[in-house]
Amino acid sequence: MEPRTSRRRFLTNAVAGATTGLAGFAKRSRADDATAPNALDAIDRVPNAVGLETLVDGLGMPVGLEFAPGADRRYVADRGGRIFAHESDGLRDEPFLDLRDTVRTGGERGLLGMTLHPDFAENRRLFVHFSAPRQSGTPADFDHTGILASFRATDDGRRVRRDTGRVVLEIPQPADFHNGGDLAFGPDGFLYVGIGAGGGGGGGGQDVTTDFLGSVLRLDVDDRTADRAYAVPDDNPLVGRTGLDEYYAWGFRNPWRLSFDDGDCFVADVGESDYEEVNRLEKGGNYGWNVREGTHCYREETCPNRSAERDGGGGEPFRDPIIEYPHPPTESAVSGVSVIGGYVYRGSTLPALEGTYVFGDFLPEGRLFAATRPDDGDGLWPTTVLEIDGETTLERLLSFSRDDRGEVYALGTGTGGGGVFRVVPAA
Repeated sequence: MEPRTSRRRFLTNAVAGATTGLAGFAKRSRADDATAPNALDAIDRVPNAVGLETLVDGLGMPVGLEFAPGADRRYVADRGGRIFAHESDGLRDEPFLDLRDTVRTGGERGLLGMTLHPDFAENRRLFVHFSAPRQSGTPADFDHTGILASFRATDDGRRVRRDTGRVVLEIPQPADFHNGGDLAFGPDGFLYVGIGAGGGGGGGGQDVTTDFLGSVLRLDVDDRTADRAYAVPDDNPLVGRTGLDEYYAWGFRNPWRLSFDDGDCFVADVGESDYEEVNRLEKGGNYGWNVREGTHCYREETCPNRSAERDGGGGEPFRDPIIEYPHPPTESAVSGVSVIGGYVYRGSTLPALEGTYVFGDFLPEGRLFAATRPDDGDGLWPTTVLEIDGETTLERLLSFSRDDRGEVYALGTGTGGGGVFRVVPAA
Protein backbone atom coordinates (compact mmCIF):
# COMPACT_ATOMS: atom_id res chain seq x y z
CA MET A 1 0.00 0.00 0.00
CA GLU A 2 1.25 3.50 -0.81
CA PRO A 3 2.23 5.86 2.01
CA ARG A 4 -0.57 8.22 3.03
CA THR A 5 1.15 11.36 1.78
CA SER A 6 1.73 9.80 -1.63
CA ARG A 7 -1.76 8.42 -2.13
CA ARG A 8 -3.43 11.72 -1.23
CA ARG A 9 -1.79 13.24 -4.28
CA PHE A 10 -4.51 11.54 -6.29
CA LEU A 11 -7.34 13.66 -4.95
CA THR A 12 -9.93 14.49 -7.58
CA ASN A 13 -9.86 17.94 -9.14
CA ALA A 14 -12.36 19.03 -6.52
CA VAL A 15 -11.14 22.47 -5.54
CA ALA A 16 -8.99 23.86 -8.32
CA GLY A 17 -10.95 23.28 -11.52
CA ALA A 18 -11.23 20.57 -14.14
CA THR A 19 -8.37 18.61 -15.64
CA THR A 20 -8.01 17.83 -19.29
CA GLY A 21 -7.28 14.13 -19.01
CA LEU A 22 -5.95 11.36 -16.83
CA ALA A 23 -2.29 12.19 -17.40
CA GLY A 24 -2.68 15.72 -16.10
CA PHE A 25 -4.97 14.49 -13.35
CA ALA A 26 -2.44 12.02 -11.98
CA LYS A 27 0.34 14.61 -11.90
CA ARG A 28 -1.47 16.91 -9.50
CA SER A 29 0.07 17.50 -6.10
CA ARG A 30 -1.55 18.39 -2.81
CA ALA A 31 -0.31 21.95 -3.20
CA ASP A 32 -2.52 22.27 -6.28
CA ASP A 33 -5.58 21.63 -4.10
CA ALA A 34 -4.61 23.96 -1.26
CA THR A 35 -7.35 26.48 -2.06
CA ALA A 36 -9.73 24.64 0.29
CA PRO A 37 -7.61 23.68 3.30
CA ASN A 38 -10.56 22.80 5.52
CA ALA A 39 -11.89 20.37 2.95
CA LEU A 40 -8.44 18.82 2.68
CA ASP A 41 -8.28 18.46 6.46
CA ALA A 42 -11.53 16.50 6.26
CA ILE A 43 -10.24 14.20 3.53
CA ASP A 44 -6.97 13.68 5.43
CA ARG A 45 -8.81 12.11 8.36
CA VAL A 46 -10.35 9.49 6.06
CA PRO A 47 -8.54 6.17 6.62
CA ASN A 48 -6.20 4.84 3.94
CA ALA A 49 -8.03 1.52 3.90
CA VAL A 50 -11.12 -0.28 5.14
CA GLY A 51 -12.09 -3.90 5.46
CA LEU A 52 -15.13 -5.83 4.29
CA GLU A 53 -17.04 -8.13 6.61
CA THR A 54 -19.32 -10.65 4.88
CA LEU A 55 -22.93 -10.37 5.99
CA VAL A 56 -24.57 -12.43 3.21
CA ASP A 57 -23.01 -14.68 0.60
CA GLY A 58 -24.16 -17.21 -1.97
CA LEU A 59 -26.02 -14.66 -4.10
CA GLY A 60 -25.81 -13.94 -7.83
CA MET A 61 -25.82 -10.17 -8.51
CA PRO A 62 -27.17 -8.35 -5.44
CA VAL A 63 -28.40 -4.85 -6.30
CA GLY A 64 -30.51 -3.82 -3.30
CA LEU A 65 -30.55 -4.21 0.49
CA GLU A 66 -33.29 -3.04 2.84
CA PHE A 67 -33.54 -3.47 6.61
CA ALA A 68 -36.84 -4.51 8.16
CA PRO A 69 -37.86 -2.10 10.92
CA GLY A 70 -38.20 -3.64 14.35
CA ALA A 71 -36.88 -7.05 13.31
CA ASP A 72 -33.53 -8.79 12.86
CA ARG A 73 -34.18 -9.22 9.16
CA ARG A 74 -32.79 -7.87 5.91
CA TYR A 75 -34.10 -8.12 2.36
CA VAL A 76 -31.63 -8.59 -0.48
CA ALA A 77 -32.69 -8.06 -4.11
CA ASP A 78 -30.85 -10.09 -6.74
CA ARG A 79 -30.87 -8.83 -10.33
CA GLY A 80 -32.02 -12.24 -11.56
CA GLY A 81 -35.50 -11.57 -10.17
CA ARG A 82 -35.61 -12.74 -6.55
CA ILE A 83 -35.60 -11.02 -3.17
CA PHE A 84 -34.31 -13.02 -0.21
CA ALA A 85 -34.94 -12.57 3.50
CA HIS A 86 -31.80 -12.79 5.62
CA GLU A 87 -32.14 -13.41 9.35
CA SER A 88 -29.79 -14.24 12.22
CA ASP A 89 -29.40 -17.83 11.02
CA GLY A 90 -28.79 -16.87 7.36
CA LEU A 91 -30.83 -16.70 4.17
CA ARG A 92 -34.27 -18.27 4.27
CA ASP A 93 -34.67 -21.09 1.76
CA GLU A 94 -37.92 -19.71 0.34
CA PRO A 95 -37.49 -16.36 -1.46
CA PHE A 96 -39.24 -13.38 0.07
CA LEU A 97 -40.43 -12.57 -3.47
CA ASP A 98 -39.78 -14.52 -6.68
CA LEU A 99 -40.39 -12.60 -9.90
CA ARG A 100 -38.33 -14.74 -12.25
CA ASP A 101 -41.40 -15.58 -14.33
CA THR A 102 -41.98 -11.88 -14.90
CA VAL A 103 -38.56 -10.24 -14.94
CA ARG A 104 -36.66 -10.03 -18.22
CA THR A 105 -32.88 -10.41 -17.85
CA GLY A 106 -29.90 -10.10 -20.17
CA GLY A 107 -27.85 -6.99 -20.90
CA GLU A 108 -28.44 -4.66 -17.95
CA ARG A 109 -32.06 -5.73 -17.50
CA GLY A 110 -33.45 -7.44 -14.43
CA LEU A 111 -34.75 -6.62 -10.99
CA LEU A 112 -33.14 -3.18 -10.63
CA GLY A 113 -34.58 -1.55 -7.54
CA MET A 114 -36.39 -2.22 -4.26
CA THR A 115 -37.46 -0.14 -1.31
CA LEU A 116 -39.71 -0.51 1.73
CA HIS A 117 -42.51 1.92 2.48
CA PRO A 118 -41.62 4.20 5.44
CA ASP A 119 -44.53 2.59 7.32
CA PHE A 120 -43.57 -0.96 6.34
CA ALA A 121 -43.86 -2.16 9.94
CA GLU A 122 -47.57 -1.34 9.81
CA ASN A 123 -48.65 -1.63 6.17
CA ARG A 124 -46.11 -4.21 4.85
CA ARG A 125 -45.86 -2.36 1.51
CA LEU A 126 -42.75 -2.59 -0.67
CA PHE A 127 -41.95 -1.33 -4.15
CA VAL A 128 -39.84 -2.89 -6.88
CA HIS A 129 -38.59 -1.72 -10.28
CA PHE A 130 -37.86 -4.39 -12.88
CA SER A 131 -37.50 -5.08 -16.60
CA ALA A 132 -40.46 -6.84 -18.23
CA PRO A 133 -41.38 -7.83 -21.79
CA ARG A 134 -42.89 -5.05 -23.92
CA GLN A 135 -46.36 -4.10 -22.70
CA SER A 136 -49.23 -2.94 -24.90
CA GLY A 137 -48.27 0.73 -24.71
CA THR A 138 -44.59 0.22 -25.50
CA PRO A 139 -43.43 1.11 -29.05
CA ALA A 140 -42.68 -1.90 -31.24
CA ASP A 141 -39.07 -0.82 -31.80
CA PHE A 142 -38.38 -0.51 -28.06
CA ASP A 143 -36.59 -3.30 -26.21
CA HIS A 144 -38.77 -3.78 -23.12
CA THR A 145 -40.94 -2.11 -20.49
CA GLY A 146 -39.73 -1.04 -17.09
CA ILE A 147 -42.28 -1.76 -14.37
CA LEU A 148 -42.66 0.03 -11.05
CA ALA A 149 -44.88 -2.18 -8.90
CA SER A 150 -46.07 -2.44 -5.32
CA PHE A 151 -46.60 -5.55 -3.19
CA ARG A 152 -47.56 -6.40 0.38
CA ALA A 153 -45.70 -8.80 2.64
CA THR A 154 -47.29 -11.17 5.11
CA ASP A 155 -47.75 -10.03 8.71
CA ASP A 156 -44.60 -11.90 9.81
CA GLY A 157 -42.56 -10.10 7.12
CA ARG A 158 -41.11 -13.32 5.70
CA ARG A 159 -42.95 -13.63 2.41
CA VAL A 160 -44.62 -11.43 -0.20
CA ARG A 161 -48.11 -12.27 -1.37
CA ARG A 162 -47.93 -12.29 -5.18
CA ASP A 163 -51.66 -11.61 -5.49
CA THR A 164 -51.10 -8.18 -3.92
CA GLY A 165 -48.94 -7.02 -6.84
CA ARG A 166 -50.08 -3.77 -8.49
CA VAL A 167 -48.45 -1.92 -11.38
CA VAL A 168 -47.80 1.67 -10.37
CA LEU A 169 -46.05 2.91 -13.53
CA GLU A 170 -44.82 1.56 -16.87
CA ILE A 171 -41.66 3.01 -18.42
CA PRO A 172 -41.05 2.00 -22.06
CA GLN A 173 -37.31 1.39 -22.51
CA PRO A 174 -35.63 1.60 -25.94
CA ALA A 175 -32.57 -0.52 -25.07
CA ASP A 176 -31.42 -3.26 -22.72
CA PHE A 177 -28.97 -0.96 -20.93
CA HIS A 178 -28.89 2.42 -19.16
CA ASN A 179 -32.25 1.73 -17.51
CA GLY A 180 -31.50 3.15 -14.04
CA GLY A 181 -33.97 1.53 -11.67
CA ASP A 182 -33.24 2.66 -8.12
CA LEU A 183 -36.03 3.60 -5.69
CA ALA A 184 -35.99 5.53 -2.42
CA PHE A 185 -38.45 7.31 -0.19
CA GLY A 186 -37.46 10.85 0.71
CA PRO A 187 -37.96 12.56 4.07
CA ASP A 188 -41.07 14.13 2.52
CA GLY A 189 -42.67 10.66 2.28
CA PHE A 190 -42.69 10.66 -1.53
CA LEU A 191 -41.15 7.96 -3.72
CA TYR A 192 -38.17 8.97 -5.89
CA VAL A 193 -37.55 6.86 -9.02
CA GLY A 194 -34.31 6.95 -11.03
CA ILE A 195 -34.74 6.22 -14.75
CA GLY A 196 -31.93 5.94 -17.29
CA ALA A 197 -31.85 7.53 -20.73
CA GLY A 198 -32.13 4.05 -22.22
CA GLY A 199 -29.34 3.78 -24.75
CA GLY A 200 -25.93 4.94 -25.87
CA GLY A 201 -24.51 7.45 -28.29
CA GLY A 202 -25.86 10.54 -26.59
CA GLY A 203 -29.59 9.76 -26.51
CA GLY A 204 -32.16 11.02 -24.01
CA GLY A 205 -32.09 13.40 -21.07
CA GLN A 206 -33.42 16.75 -22.31
CA ASP A 207 -36.98 16.05 -23.51
CA VAL A 208 -39.32 16.38 -20.53
CA THR A 209 -42.50 16.31 -22.62
CA THR A 210 -42.52 12.87 -24.25
CA ASP A 211 -41.30 10.21 -21.83
CA PHE A 212 -39.57 9.68 -18.48
CA LEU A 213 -36.12 8.74 -19.81
CA GLY A 214 -33.07 10.30 -18.15
CA SER A 215 -34.87 11.51 -15.04
CA VAL A 216 -35.66 11.27 -11.37
CA LEU A 217 -39.42 11.14 -10.79
CA ARG A 218 -41.25 12.00 -7.57
CA LEU A 219 -44.54 10.24 -6.84
CA ASP A 220 -47.11 10.18 -4.04
CA VAL A 221 -47.82 6.45 -3.77
CA ASP A 222 -50.08 6.92 -0.74
CA ASP A 223 -52.68 8.57 -2.95
CA ARG A 224 -54.04 7.84 -6.41
CA THR A 225 -56.16 9.41 -9.10
CA ALA A 226 -58.95 7.98 -11.25
CA ASP A 227 -56.52 6.86 -13.95
CA ARG A 228 -53.23 6.38 -12.06
CA ALA A 229 -52.02 4.28 -9.14
CA TYR A 230 -50.30 7.34 -7.68
CA ALA A 231 -50.76 11.08 -7.33
CA VAL A 232 -48.35 13.84 -8.32
CA PRO A 233 -47.16 16.12 -5.52
CA ASP A 234 -48.50 19.62 -6.13
CA ASP A 235 -45.04 21.16 -5.84
CA ASN A 236 -43.32 19.00 -8.46
CA PRO A 237 -41.44 21.48 -10.66
CA LEU A 238 -43.32 20.95 -13.94
CA VAL A 239 -46.84 20.99 -12.51
CA GLY A 240 -48.59 23.77 -14.37
CA ARG A 241 -45.69 24.09 -16.84
CA THR A 242 -44.68 22.42 -20.09
CA GLY A 243 -43.54 18.89 -19.33
CA LEU A 244 -44.65 15.75 -17.55
CA ASP A 245 -45.83 16.38 -14.00
CA GLU A 246 -44.01 13.35 -12.56
CA TYR A 247 -40.58 14.85 -13.22
CA TYR A 248 -38.53 16.08 -10.28
CA ALA A 249 -35.18 16.50 -12.10
CA TRP A 250 -33.75 15.52 -15.48
CA GLY A 251 -30.63 15.47 -17.67
CA PHE A 252 -29.33 12.11 -16.39
CA ARG A 253 -27.71 9.40 -18.47
CA ASN A 254 -27.97 6.37 -16.18
CA PRO A 255 -28.67 7.24 -12.54
CA TRP A 256 -27.31 4.18 -10.77
CA ARG A 257 -28.24 4.39 -7.08
CA LEU A 258 -29.64 7.31 -5.14
CA SER A 259 -29.66 7.91 -1.40
CA PHE A 260 -30.86 10.45 1.15
CA ASP A 261 -28.98 11.98 4.07
CA ASP A 262 -30.04 14.90 6.26
CA GLY A 263 -32.32 16.32 3.59
CA ASP A 264 -29.88 15.85 0.71
CA CYS A 265 -30.37 13.34 -2.09
CA PHE A 266 -27.26 12.03 -3.84
CA VAL A 267 -27.61 10.64 -7.38
CA ALA A 268 -24.71 8.88 -9.09
CA ASP A 269 -24.85 9.16 -12.89
CA VAL A 270 -22.86 6.79 -15.10
CA GLY A 271 -20.91 8.59 -17.83
CA GLU A 272 -20.40 7.78 -21.50
CA SER A 273 -16.72 7.83 -22.39
CA ASP A 274 -14.73 10.25 -20.26
CA TYR A 275 -16.24 11.18 -16.87
CA GLU A 276 -18.27 9.77 -14.00
CA GLU A 277 -20.29 12.01 -11.69
CA VAL A 278 -22.36 12.27 -8.51
CA ASN A 279 -25.02 14.96 -8.18
CA ARG A 280 -26.89 16.53 -5.30
CA LEU A 281 -30.52 16.47 -6.37
CA GLU A 282 -32.42 19.75 -6.59
CA LYS A 283 -36.04 20.25 -7.58
CA GLY A 284 -36.24 21.18 -11.26
CA GLY A 285 -32.53 20.59 -11.77
CA ASN A 286 -31.19 19.85 -15.25
CA TYR A 287 -27.97 17.83 -14.91
CA GLY A 288 -26.81 18.19 -18.48
CA TRP A 289 -27.02 14.89 -20.34
CA ASN A 290 -26.96 14.59 -23.38
CA VAL A 291 -25.27 17.96 -23.76
CA ARG A 292 -22.67 17.60 -21.03
CA GLU A 293 -20.80 14.75 -19.37
CA GLY A 294 -19.97 15.91 -15.86
CA THR A 295 -18.77 19.52 -16.17
CA HIS A 296 -17.53 18.95 -19.73
CA CYS A 297 -19.12 19.18 -23.16
CA TYR A 298 -20.21 15.75 -24.33
CA ARG A 299 -19.61 17.02 -27.85
CA GLU A 300 -18.13 20.46 -28.37
CA GLU A 301 -20.90 21.53 -30.71
CA THR A 302 -23.60 20.70 -28.15
CA CYS A 303 -22.75 23.19 -25.41
CA PRO A 304 -21.16 26.44 -26.59
CA ASN A 305 -22.30 27.96 -23.29
CA ARG A 306 -23.66 26.73 -19.96
CA SER A 307 -27.35 27.15 -20.81
CA ALA A 308 -29.69 24.33 -21.72
CA GLU A 309 -30.81 25.59 -25.09
CA ARG A 310 -33.00 22.68 -26.13
CA ASP A 311 -36.74 23.32 -25.93
CA GLY A 312 -37.35 20.41 -23.56
CA GLY A 313 -34.66 21.55 -21.16
CA GLY A 314 -36.53 24.69 -20.19
CA GLY A 315 -33.60 27.05 -20.69
CA GLU A 316 -32.26 26.78 -17.13
CA PRO A 317 -28.51 26.59 -16.48
CA PHE A 318 -27.18 23.09 -15.99
CA ARG A 319 -26.45 21.97 -12.43
CA ASP A 320 -22.85 20.97 -11.78
CA PRO A 321 -22.03 17.65 -10.11
CA ILE A 322 -20.51 17.58 -6.65
CA ILE A 323 -18.13 14.75 -7.59
CA GLU A 324 -16.46 14.06 -10.90
CA TYR A 325 -13.67 11.69 -11.92
CA PRO A 326 -12.19 10.54 -15.22
CA HIS A 327 -11.81 7.40 -17.28
CA PRO A 328 -9.93 5.08 -17.69
CA PRO A 329 -9.46 3.24 -14.38
CA THR A 330 -5.99 3.27 -12.87
CA GLU A 331 -4.91 1.52 -9.70
CA SER A 332 -4.08 4.52 -7.53
CA ALA A 333 -6.16 7.42 -8.83
CA VAL A 334 -9.84 8.14 -8.30
CA SER A 335 -10.93 6.91 -11.71
CA GLY A 336 -13.06 4.20 -13.27
CA VAL A 337 -15.70 3.36 -15.86
CA SER A 338 -19.08 3.18 -14.10
CA VAL A 339 -19.90 5.02 -10.88
CA ILE A 340 -21.84 3.17 -8.17
CA GLY A 341 -23.71 5.55 -5.89
CA GLY A 342 -23.35 5.13 -2.15
CA TYR A 343 -24.30 6.66 1.21
CA VAL A 344 -23.09 9.20 3.72
CA TYR A 345 -21.54 7.29 6.61
CA ARG A 346 -23.26 7.90 9.98
CA GLY A 347 -22.12 4.83 11.93
CA SER A 348 -19.84 4.29 14.92
CA THR A 349 -17.57 1.51 13.63
CA LEU A 350 -15.45 3.93 11.58
CA PRO A 351 -15.69 7.36 13.28
CA ALA A 352 -13.12 8.81 10.86
CA LEU A 353 -15.70 8.38 8.09
CA GLU A 354 -18.45 10.34 9.86
CA GLY A 355 -20.20 12.60 7.36
CA THR A 356 -18.22 11.17 4.44
CA TYR A 357 -19.97 10.05 1.26
CA VAL A 358 -18.82 6.47 0.59
CA PHE A 359 -19.31 5.26 -2.98
CA GLY A 360 -17.34 3.43 -5.65
CA ASP A 361 -16.87 2.19 -9.19
CA PHE A 362 -17.65 -1.04 -10.99
CA LEU A 363 -14.04 -1.52 -12.21
CA PRO A 364 -11.29 -2.46 -11.72
CA GLU A 365 -12.13 -5.12 -9.16
CA GLY A 366 -14.76 -3.08 -7.37
CA ARG A 367 -13.36 0.19 -6.04
CA LEU A 368 -14.38 2.20 -2.99
CA PHE A 369 -14.05 5.98 -2.75
CA ALA A 370 -14.72 8.58 -0.05
CA ALA A 371 -15.70 12.22 -0.62
CA THR A 372 -16.03 15.06 1.88
CA ARG A 373 -18.14 18.19 1.65
CA PRO A 374 -16.26 21.51 1.36
CA ASP A 375 -16.92 23.80 4.33
CA ASP A 376 -18.54 26.43 2.14
CA GLY A 377 -20.69 23.75 0.49
CA ASP A 378 -19.74 24.85 -3.02
CA GLY A 379 -17.71 23.24 -5.77
CA LEU A 380 -16.56 19.71 -6.37
CA TRP A 381 -15.90 17.57 -3.30
CA PRO A 382 -12.37 16.30 -2.55
CA THR A 383 -12.38 12.54 -3.13
CA THR A 384 -9.91 9.77 -2.39
CA VAL A 385 -9.51 6.02 -2.84
CA LEU A 386 -10.42 3.71 0.05
CA GLU A 387 -8.18 0.69 -0.32
CA ILE A 388 -9.76 -2.64 0.61
CA ASP A 389 -7.59 -4.48 3.10
CA GLY A 390 -8.09 -8.05 4.32
CA GLU A 391 -9.09 -11.44 3.01
CA THR A 392 -12.42 -10.31 1.52
CA THR A 393 -12.15 -8.49 -1.80
CA LEU A 394 -14.57 -7.21 -4.41
CA GLU A 395 -14.52 -8.41 -7.99
CA ARG A 396 -17.42 -6.23 -9.11
CA LEU A 397 -19.19 -3.52 -7.11
CA LEU A 398 -22.92 -3.27 -7.81
CA SER A 399 -24.62 -1.22 -5.11
CA PHE A 400 -24.60 0.11 -1.53
CA SER A 401 -26.92 0.30 1.45
CA ARG A 402 -27.03 1.80 4.95
CA ASP A 403 -28.70 0.46 8.09
CA ASP A 404 -30.56 2.40 10.77
CA ARG A 405 -27.32 2.74 12.77
CA GLY A 406 -25.62 4.48 9.86
CA GLU A 407 -23.29 1.61 8.93
CA VAL A 408 -22.60 1.27 5.20
CA TYR A 409 -22.70 -1.95 3.17
CA ALA A 410 -21.22 -2.73 -0.24
CA LEU A 411 -23.06 -5.15 -2.53
CA GLY A 412 -21.34 -7.02 -5.31
CA THR A 413 -19.44 -10.10 -6.30
CA GLY A 414 -16.44 -10.91 -4.18
CA THR A 415 -14.90 -13.61 -2.04
CA GLY A 416 -17.45 -16.44 -2.00
CA GLY A 417 -19.49 -15.10 -4.93
CA GLY A 418 -22.22 -12.46 -4.82
CA GLY A 419 -22.81 -11.02 -1.41
CA VAL A 420 -23.36 -8.16 1.01
CA PHE A 421 -20.29 -6.80 2.82
CA ARG A 422 -20.26 -4.39 5.74
CA VAL A 423 -17.59 -1.69 5.57
CA VAL A 424 -15.41 -2.08 8.70
CA PRO A 425 -11.96 -0.98 9.90
CA ALA A 426 -9.04 -2.47 8.01
CA ALA A 427 -7.53 -5.64 9.43
